[in-house]
Amino acid sequence: MMARYRRKEAIILPIKYDRLLALLKEKGYTTYRIRQEKLIGQATLKKLQSGEGDIDTRTIKKLCQILDCQPGDIMEFVPDEQEADE
Repeated sequence: MMARYRRKEAIILPIKYDRLLALLKEKGYTTYRIRQEKLIGQATLKKLQSGEGDIDTRTIKKLCQILDCQPGDIMEFVPDEQEADE
């Protein structure tokens, strides 16, 4: 008999990456340079720019090392309206 495993749904945190995009621009990183240096994949970058993307902790670590910053310098937690009312 095969065991059944329920797939856990990913928890999506309401994180904004506007700070990351601004810091990259400030440090002279164009979308071309970001892709060439493989900091963030093109699809992920497009999603971040449109406000729909997310990055994993390994990428956050790499970006913080390259940009000499802390995670809070590149991302912001923004609770949704329903959570804010509770």
